[in-house]
Amino acid sequence: MSVRLGVPSKGRLMEKTFDWFGARGVTLGRTGSEREYAGVVEGAGDVELVLLSAGEIPRELAAGRIHLGVTGTDLVRENLAAWQDRVEPLAELGFGHADLVLAVPQAWVDVGTLDDLDAVAAAFREVHGHRLRIATKYHRLVREFLRENGVADYRLVDSQGATEGTVKNETAEAIADITSTGDTLRANHLKLLEDGVILRSQATLFRARRAALSDAERGVMADLIVKLGVD
Repeated sequence: MSVRLGVPSKGRLMEKTFDWFGARGVTLGRTGSEREYAGVVEGAGDVELVLLSAGEIPRELAAGRIHLGVTGTDLVRENLAAWQDRVEPLAELGFGHADLVLAVPQAWVDVGTLDDLDAVAAAFREVHGHRLRIATKYHRLVREFLRENGVADYRLVDSQGATEGTVKNETAEAIADITSTGDTLRANHLKLLEDGVILRSQATLFRARRAALSDAERGVMADLIVKLGVD
């Protein structure tokens, strides 16, 4: 068996990950066409490259099917309960930056903070007979954040499409979503709450805490970590 390294299978995340490893003397590459999910590793001993979607990598790390993986902090913390017990962050890679934020309509001129949102949510229920809806793909992170900040009178609605469009389409009153620049929020007449940053995320190298390793694999892992300079 080899030490298995999972990285994003396409796009800028894959390219930036390849560049990050390459700058440290470890060459990652595809074998075959872009439709094939096989890869090669040079300069790191017996390491196998596994190309996966960024969203699959947290699950594969938690299950111990890969030993190392590159994915977003947001995906690990959203998809893995008690994530600290299942994976260990080794290094933030300096790319793939995005913030998970809470945003409301710009027309809500008196709503600028979470305390304001809490007050509006209570009034909203009295007027409309149902709880204020927040559209998101990140249920775990949003629920924890709102609980910690004392916002209670709301319900989360699942969004698998363009979350920013749910307010305009009247399927939600507010949103919690990933943003890099805020341009899409502004284009949809939404504004970030002053204290509404839920999580600052970036691409991170994680190690699986529960993946089995032979003595030989443990040696390969140790050598790789030293070479990458993340220990």
